[in-house]
Amino acid sequence: MAVRTFGLVGSGWRAEFFLRIAAALPEQFRVTGIVVRDATKGRVWEARWNLPTYRALDDLLRATTPAFIVLSVPRAVAPSLLHELAAHQVPVLTETPPALDLAGLRAVWQLVERGAHIEVAEQYLFQPLHAARLAIARSGVLGTLSQAQVSVTNDYHGISLLRHFLGIGFDNATIAARTFVSPIIAGPTRQGPPPKERIATPTQVIAQLDFGSRLGIYDFANDQHRSWIRSSRLLVRGDRGEIKDMQVRYLHAFDQPITLELRRENAGENGNLEGYYLKGILAGADWVYRNAFAPARMNDDEIAVATCLTKMAAAVAGDRGPQGYPFAQAAQDHYLSLMIQEAIATRQPVTTVTQPWAS
Repeated sequence: MAVRTFGLVGSGWRAEFFLRIAAALPEQFRVTGIVVRDATKGRVWEARWNLPTYRALDDLLRATTPAFIVLSVPRAVAPSLLHELAAHQVPVLTETPPALDLAGLRAVWQLVERGAHIEVAEQYLFQPLHAARLAIARSGVLGTLSQAQVSVTNDYHGISLLRHFLGIGFDNATIAARTFVSPIIAGPTRQGPPPKERIATPTQVIAQLDFGSRLGIYDFANDQHRSWIRSSRLLVRGDRGEIKDMQVRYLHAFDQPITLELRRENAGENGNLEGYYLKGILAGADWVYRNAFAPARMNDDEIAVATCLTKMAAAVAGDRGPQGYPFAQAAQDHYLSLMIQEAIATRQPVTTVTQPWAS
């Protein structure tokens, strides 16, 4: 397998995911350089990651020849860099969301229409547990899918999961939404565990997306991601079965109900000396997910981001196979999340309209 090369633009918390993956999988990925605009921080990153840094995108492109660029910058900044990279005809894997608002999404779509190769690092559907659940949902064992309730992650990430579990493309929806504020003892942040007890007042968003024959329920509170006491919840229903969190129930025949538990299989537990890594996920005796990056020691989100990188590299190389996450998909996710915010602001149901990328 040839090593896939990419350049990185950005030096925030999220950018380090891509660097950790490249360090864990040196036989698969190599970072050619990092654009860090602040010279002092650039020197720190050079020492930490043993990689060259550059103050500007043009400097990186003159000095190195990556197969593609990863953009890990704020959503307000991304579109200008996408325009710049399109002018250089450099493929881009950009972080979520790819633009700040609907006008920004439409402007980036015009780049795609003119031939720019832009994909988005929407990783949640590639996380092992969600990938296993999606494999089951798509297998037909649940029958015709009609409902998905997703309380897993925020905004466009949650919408991405909701759409994919329901098999929704660019279908329009009527959206009703509301918010609710309830106190909770604050949990960890990106900086680590809480230093003391503190009451937080997260806002919970509950939205109903009616696609006609299919219903999506989005439910998320903004302290839920890292909370030790607020769990994720998922329910996917079809006419022959359902997935509820870690349990799968379906009818083998109309009078033969089957119940299976999803089970993670890890190396390195209970005396196993193979290392410590995720092997995959089983439903009964069947593997519904296998970790393509074993035996690298990575968490689920890193496995998912590594999947995004692999799919992007394959697309750039012209390999056939499953697509990554094209810009149009990510644009639809963000558009729907923006419409949820509009329904909250107006306190009225809103109906989406077909966007240019739906073509």
